[in-house]
Amino acid sequence: MARLFVSDVHLDADAPQATEQFLDFLASHAASAEALYILGDLFEAWVGDDDQDEQKQRVCAGLKSLDRRGVACFALHGNRDFLLGAGFSARSGCRLLSDPVVAQFDGERVLLTHGDALCTDDHAYQELRSLVRTSAWQRRFLALPRSHRELLADEARAGSRRHTARTVPYIMDVNEAAVAAALRAARVRRVIHGHTHRPGVHDLELDGAPAQRIVLGAWYEQGSYLSYERGRYELRELPR
Repeated sequence: MARLFVSDVHLDADAPQATEQFLDFLASHAASAEALYILGDLFEAWVGDDDQDEQKQRVCAGLKSLDRRGVACFALHGNRDFLLGAGFSARSGCRLLSDPVVAQFDGERVLLTHGDALCTDDHAYQELRSLVRTSAWQRRFLALPRSHRELLADEARAGSRRHTARTVPYIMDVNEAAVAAALRAARVRRVIHGHTHRPGVHDLELDGAPAQRIVLGAWYEQGSYLSYERGRYELRELPR
């Protein structure tokens, strides 16, 4: 049975077709898998586990159905949905994993991460990330009324679009030295991540030995996933 990986699905009420495609993916491809790993940014925004958005409720129900079928579901926090918590886990059946995390597939240790922490050349983003990932900031944010949190999330998304528009593209990609450091720290030869929206398989050399970085695609225009089975990794696109 295959293990499947997705990232940067960015589900949002403004893009209902993406939600339908993801729910179809859960009911078809994922239903026959051994496990599903969501490597961050399942949602375009998540302002807390009290979020009552209908589309998000349907996604959680779809994941819960997958869990009931015996498919193990795991999720990492992304830069858009880092506030996923115990309430999300209860509703979806997904087990939240720390980022980064080392998983073992058929005896091989593999590093799984959203990927934003590897983009170390984007200093402005890394400064923001270090702030919003603290428990103190999150406690203060979650104490606000949900309507206020939603407004702040909208402002943050607009700010992110402005930042992306004025930043040189390579700065928002991973830093090769950061990738090498992460591989060494985890004592692995392969890393799987998302965030950059640049799907591909990159063969590397690390300390004189082969290594590999697999990047998952975003779902803004084309749904896609990574399949692992019997020692083989394959990036696949879903029909438009």
